[in-house]
Amino acid sequence: MTSAIIITFCSLLLIAYLFDLTFPKTKIPSVILLLLLGWIMKQVAIFSKIQLPDFTRVLTVTGSIGLLLIVLEATLELELNKSKIPLIKKSFIGALLSMFALAFLLAFIFSYFGSYSFKDCLVNAIPFCVVSSAIAIPSVKNLRPSDKEFIIYESSLSDILSVLFFNFIVQNRTIGLGSFGNFGAQILVIIVVSFVATVGLSYLLNKIEHQIKFVPIILLVMLIYEISVVYNLPSLIFIMMFGLFLGNLNELKRFKWIEFFRPNELDVEAQKFKSLTIEAAFLIRAIFFLFFGYSMETSEILNTDTLMWSVTIVALIFIFRAVQIKLSNLPLKSLLFVSPRGLITILLFLSIAPAHRISIVNKALITQVILLTTLIMMLALIIIPQIQKRKQRKETTVKASDPNNNLVEEISNTNDISFENCDA
Repeated sequence: MTSAIIITFCSLLLIAYLFDLTFPKTKIPSVILLLLLGWIMKQVAIFSKIQLPDFTRVLTVTGSIGLLLIVLEATLELELNKSKIPLIKKSFIGALLSMFALAFLLAFIFSYFGSYSFKDCLVNAIPFCVVSSAIAIPSVKNLRPSDKEFIIYESSLSDILSVLFFNFIVQNRTIGLGSFGNFGAQILVIIVVSFVATVGLSYLLNKIEHQIKFVPIILLVMLIYEISVVYNLPSLIFIMMFGLFLGNLNELKRFKWIEFFRPNELDVEAQKFKSLTIEAAFLIRAIFFLFFGYSMETSEILNTDTLMWSVTIVALIFIFRAVQIKLSNLPLKSLLFVSPRGLITILLFLSIAPAHRISIVNKALITQVILLTTLIMMLALIIIPQIQKRKQRKETTVKASDPNNNLVEEISNTNDISFENCDA
């Protein structure tokens, strides 16, 4: 039995790795294939009459670790310099405003049709407002560097802002000046903790000479993160600060105090740490989506009662997305449909206390919204580049077959020759 479990588990993760390798050619996000693989695994278990445990608790644990590693992986990739400030502003403002606007509109709709308290409706609406970095970042490898960079910034900030917003609403019974003051104090505390922890962890990363050094650092990062969660601090700010510090050592070399960390040596260790983080994030992400796929019921995917709600929510997501991109003066065709929901949506939904859940928002609705947004993104990433290539080919063909264009080229060439003769 033990051998069968190990063989199955290793085989599934190797298949997940294969999905990741084949993405550049298939353009199918690995998340879709992982969910499908998890669902097939459940059908096989049912057919074979194999009793497997409920993976809901595993989902919560792997999701929390996955969130930490995904945000850390993303922030290690980000560059902070003056040239990136406009992009960071667009990403931050776009992620913040679209999240608020969509959350309050959905909360109003839920409240209107379900007669629930507005606060409960808002808590249930926030999970739908997160651009999933776990799905978006791996899916945009083939986009232009500037578009890819925007998605990395936007989805990472969306993860962080949505968790902060969700916790703020959940932790405060009433919203007033006191709650905002308390929230501000929490942010101030976590910034101080993050600064001290980042300095300490960076020093250890460079100082430890034992052959095992990266695992203790990751465990310490998880420990600080979870302790911050226990004390209701916005712990993702710590992950972001730590990742940005290690990922931007070259930019920090102009400051004298950075010499304390021996930046050249630390940069070498940071690159190794980054590689380990990327691989750990892949592993946890694959396990999470496999288990979530296993937990999906066919009746939930095909639930007609929630289908109208899921289509409406997805339509609103892309309407707000279009407005955000237009206002940010970014390419609409490339970025419009890159707005998937995923890991954070599931985590926030699972975090809602039973007393605050509303019947409209259930697992079937969450599943359908995740699948629809991811499938739409997948189709857009496959179809739009093909349309653009065809358009470029047509333009090239038209130019080549246009006699006027050839005449202009001939005149231009003649003029070039005459000028050359004059110079001679």
